[in-house]
This record gives sequence, C-alpha cells and structure tokens, in this order.
Amino acid sequence: MSATSLQAEETQPARPERKGLRKGLYLIPSAFTAANIGMGYFAVMSALRGFQLLQGGTDIELNRAALLFDSAAHAIGWAWVFDTLDGRIARLTKTTTEIGVQLDSLADVLTFGIAPAVLVYAWGFGSALADGSAAHKLGWFLSFMFLICGAFRLARFNVQATRPRVLAEGAAKVDKKNFVGLPIPMAGGLIAALVHFAPQPLSRYGPELGALYSGLLMGLVALLAALMVSTVRYTSFKTVGADGRSTRIAILVIAAIGMLVWLYSRYVVLALVSLYVLHGIVLRLASLFRTTRTK
Repeated sequence: MSATSLQAEETQPARPERKGLRKGLYLIPSAFTAANIGMGYFAVMSALRGFQLLQGGTDIELNRAALLFDSAAHAIGWAWVFDTLDGRIARLTKTTTEIGVQLDSLADVLTFGIAPAVLVYAWGFGSALADGSAAHKLGWFLSFMFLICGAFRLARFNVQATRPRVLAEGAAKVDKKNFVGLPIPMAGGLIAALVHFAPQPLSRYGPELGALYSGLLMGLVALLAALMVSTVRYTSFKTVGADGRSTRIAILVIAAIGMLVWLYSRYVVLALVSLYVLHGIVLRLASLFRTTRTK
C-alpha cells in the first residue's frame, strides 16, 4: 500500500456513532414504568367506582362492584409484572438512570401503596363496618399506616442502594441476595391476590361475618405494614439464572408457574404471594431459635 493511500485513510472522517439507537434504549424501561403508573391509576379508579356502587345495595350493583374490585386486583398484578421488567431491562441494556430510579419508586408508591390501601378499604372494612364506628376508624387508620410504611420502605431501600456502607447506626446492611423488610410490591400483591380470590365485597357476607372478616383483614394489613418497616430478610431472587444450568431451570420453573397462574390464577397467585410473605417470618424465627439454642 502506497503512502498516499495510507494518508488518505488517516484523513478520512470516522463514521458517526449510532447514538439514536442507544438513546432509544433508555425509553424502554421508562415505558414499563409508565405502564406501572397507568395500572396503579386504573386500580384506584376501579376501587373507587366499585365502592360507589355499594351504596345501592342491589344484587346487580354488588356484582358489578365485585367485577370492578377484581379488575383493580388484576391491574395491581400486571403492575407487578411491569415493575419487575423495567428494572431487569434497565440492568440488561445498561440504561439505568437516576431519574429512572426515582420515577420507579414514585410509581411503586402509587401502585403498591395507594392502590392497595384504597382497594382494601373499599372492598373490605370500608363497606362492611358502620361508617363512623370505632372499628371503621381503625380500618381507615390501618390503611393509612400501610401506605406510610410502604413509602418508608421505599425510601430506606433507595438510601441503602445508593449508600450501602454509610447507613445510620443500627440499620441493617443489604446484599444482593436479600431484601431488608417485605418489599412493597409483595405487600400490595397479597392484598390484590386476596381480592382476586374473593372479589365479592365483605358487606355481602352480612353484619356478623362481615365484622369478623374485617377484623382479620385489619390484622393482615397491620402485619404487612410492620413487615415492610422491619429488618426481616426476604429473598430477592436477583441471583437466579446467574449460570447456565440455573438459567435453564429458572426458565422451566417460570414457564410452569405462568401456566398454573393462567389456569388457576385465583388459587396459585394467592398461594405464591402468601408463601413469599411467610418465608421471611419463618426464616427469622428459625434464626432466633438457633441463636437461643447456641447460648
């Protein structure tokens, strides 16, 4: 090759980088986050519309309200799928941004905090208990505590994720395998799974059973709120599929669970979310038992 041709190659301008495609990748996680927000908004509106129909008291209105409550539960379930995908896609495409992280947390407050709190009130004790009674006020208070504990859980998670080694004294450190405290999507998901399992409002069961079920429901809401702000560790499943063999197993398990959810969603979803909530408590009790025995 002559010196003239070498000089021509050196002076030839470099090809421009394909920045358009790279910038477009940043929109994909944000689109899933926007879908998460949309599902949360739909869930709130469906719960409010269902609660409005309960005032009539006719069978047609009560059945229509049950369909709306079930639709709200479905929306929270789809929001959980979108919330799971946006983070994984952002990490896979290396398009994680600070604004995306904050937007995801705000979306979770709406979808897994406000929407379940409104849904459990409208479907549950808000309809079964007499307005203005002490039990009704307690249910209203517990719904609010569920929301505020969920917001605190998200704030703590963000602090631990950005400053994992500069935590306040006494705060638990996080790792990739575990979450500290019950994740708010699982707390809101359990309420949605319960409504999906029995979408008929609690007022349909009569005064006595309605009051009993409302009391049990308030206990569950209080437990979920406490677990979100606790230091109980829950498996994150972020390391699932890290190697080739576990990836194949994970694909088979996900496919099997997906088919079971499609066929028996009322039972499978409630069972899966309940097992996840319970497994953190069981592991904490087991660790306390082992600690007591070693003393």
